[in-house]
Amino acid sequence: MAHRDPPGIIAPHIPADVYRRAQATGQPVIVIVHTPDQDGCPLRHYLFPIVIAGAGVVGVFGLVAAFVALLDFAVHTVIAIGSVAAPVGIGGITLKLTRPKD
Repeated sequence: MAHRDPPGIIAPHIPADVYRRAQATGQPVIVIVHTPDQDGCPLRHYLFPIVIAGAGVVGVFGLVAAFVALLDFAVHTVIAIGSVAAPVGIGGITLKLTRPKD
């Protein structure tokens, strides 16, 4: 297995004869460092869809909770009206909301 230094942390080795020739002639020394390709995807590629899905789930839970609260309020309202009112009639249809008291 070949020894590879991480790019950007340690300068690559320049042979002494190349360095001396560059100093004598004034030519620049060009150093090419090959970086390996990244394996896999960064975390943000996985995290973004999970955050969006989580926000959608929380939104749906909120809608369900609001709907259940609205139904609870409606049922309590019907019970309150039914307990104090006589039979309710609309268009010839009469509903008895409570049982008759014996």
